[in-house]
Amino acid sequence: MKRLVLIALSSLLLGNLAYAADSSRSAQAVEKKLSGAAKNSFVKKCQKDAAAAAKAVCEGQASEKKLAGAAKNSFVKKCEKDAVAASK
Repeated sequence: MKRLVLIALSSLLLGNLAYAADSSRSAQAVEKKLSGAAKNSFVKKCQKDAAAAAKAVCEGQASEKKLAGAAKNSFVKKCEKDAVAASK
């Protein structure tokens, strides 16, 4: 039961982080008065960092479920895909 609660909380946190990251990227770009290539580069870096954070959370969830091999890879891939979809 604890694992289920932990997984649910992790999923909520991941979704919220993705949403917050998306809105904060735009706000940060505006604050820094970025435009053109600089803005694109900044947004790409933020997206890359968010993807790395999502992967870490997903791999943590896979470890909690004691997944290995192809099952772990499949789970992590789907989890990352869901995180990216939630952030858009």
